[in-house]
Amino acid sequence: MMEQDTKKQAGDLYSTSMSMRNYRMLSDFIYNEVGIKLPPNKKIMLEARIRKRLKILNINSFSEYCDYIFSPHGIETELIHMIDVITTNKTDFFREPAHFDYLTQTALPELINSSAHGIHRKIRLWSAGCSTGEEPYTLSIVLSEFGEKYSGFNFSILATDISTEVLQKAAKGIYELEKIEGIPILLKHKYLMKNKDKNKKFVRIVPELRALINFRRLNLMDSNFGIEEPMEIIFCRNVIIYFDRATQERLLNKFYKQLTFGGYLFMGHSETLHGLSIPLVQVAPTIYRKLE
Repeated sequence: MMEQDTKKQAGDLYSTSMSMRNYRMLSDFIYNEVGIKLPPNKKIMLEARIRKRLKILNINSFSEYCDYIFSPHGIETELIHMIDVITTNKTDFFREPAHFDYLTQTALPELINSSAHGIHRKIRLWSAGCSTGEEPYTLSIVLSEFGEKYSGFNFSILATDISTEVLQKAAKGIYELEKIEGIPILLKHKYLMKNKDKNKKFVRIVPELRALINFRRLNLMDSNFGIEEPMEIIFCRNVIIYFDRATQERLLNKFYKQLTFGGYLFMGHSETLHGLSIPLVQVAPTIYRKLE
């Protein structure tokens, strides 16, 4: 009898749909909290993702879920989980490789040569919206290789995301074999550890690289990032495409303030500052510099 009741509940859950009223409540809440704009054509997507939370919480309807998340206890305990299911976390190692070429061939030499400290200038990088860690680990590989050629080179990497779930995965540094296909073979041998059990198709980033990155939860919509030191380089790629123009402009101006004079902002291939009031100068496709 209990098994039949469980099956009935599951069937009810998958047959129920989200009302437009619930959709507007949730989409407005998501926009205000994390800046992601969800137009009406995203209703089915949001419904499918929130349904996962209904199942976990044993909640039978989207109306009941809205009552829960807008309660004091719900906002405190459920917000992080809801963000985890609605955010998109597509990323790869060495994604948009031209950026890393520009970083080592142009940006780093410019920053070093313009400093009184020269090669000993500490370069601070921020991977904003780091997802499961492929971008900051790529940066740590690229900068470690650069440092082997230039003795005394020093850097730090801050990697942030709003999703606690992806940050936990990133900090572990464990990846399936198909995820590391973009890493050059020599660098794989140098910076990845194979599993001793050959049946397990996983590798792990070496401890030396993992120690170079500070993973931290951060909401880009916060009025203050809470980052005390200015950054020489910010990577925020394929993040602002989820925001409307007003939110993009506010965020990018905060990045501008966070950069040192001469610092660089790297953005995704489909992102641009065109039409936005941001005092950054384009120096290469999707790469901008603070020169005023």
